[in-house]
Amino acid sequence: MDILLLKLFLAPLLVVASALAGRRWGPNVAGVLVGLPIVAGPILFITYRQHGAEFVAAAAGSALFGLVALATFAVVYSRVAHRAGWLSTMATTWIAVMVVDVALSFVHVTVLAAFAITLIANAAAMRSMPKIDAGNAGGAAPPRWDLPGRALATAILVLTVTTASTALGPRWTGLLAPFPIATSVLAGFVHAQHGPVVTTRALAGVLMGLFGFATFCLTVAVLARPLGAAALALGAAVTVAVQLLVGLTRGTLRGKWRDGRKTLGA
Repeated sequence: MDILLLKLFLAPLLVVASALAGRRWGPNVAGVLVGLPIVAGPILFITYRQHGAEFVAAAAGSALFGLVALATFAVVYSRVAHRAGWLSTMATTWIAVMVVDVALSFVHVTVLAAFAITLIANAAAMRSMPKIDAGNAGGAAPPRWDLPGRALATAILVLTVTTASTALGPRWTGLLAPFPIATSVLAGFVHAQHGPVVTTRALAGVLMGLFGFATFCLTVAVLARPLGAAALALGAAVTVAVQLLVGLTRGTLRGKWRDGRKTLGA
């Protein structure tokens, strides 16, 4: 029963919290939070409870490649969203994600190599995001069913992956753990309510969150066997530290860029 409760409530509550943060601090913050392992973390924890440390360590290693598919989601959705509605955009993007997942399922490398490939792919995805005009963002008050709808969609998807984990095995469980569950919920709702510009901002935030996400997967893959569940807690702590560092670094670089522009304009 406790496993079922985790499946039904843990990830949905985290998704709702990220949505509330987005309303308070903007789509970029919501994107960064969704880009963290708020769904994959619970999936891997539930997987650990169901199958043990060996299974979850292998799944976490495979999840690194799942992040490449998640980065693909952000780029494809952002580009298609400017030409199509949310439903057709979602269908197109999910097809692209599954193609990437299937292709990567045949790639066998060490965990450190997978980590490096993931970071390179995420950096490439950030450069491939469409440019947006900050003045074109639209918006409307979210309907009453917004938060319950996000929670329900997340719960259904988490139940599907974790229930099928035994049949899928650690490799496919890991590849699907970062499947854009929370990201799909975020993108679909924001696209429908606020349009493609705000959606692109949110998905750019998702890509920022993937650096910490990748570190989480690496930590669990390396330490799950010796440390058990503690590896997931340690991975979560390291994720927060990495994201703070990424945020500070990005802020510093932006400040230097602005100062450089002022100097050139002087």
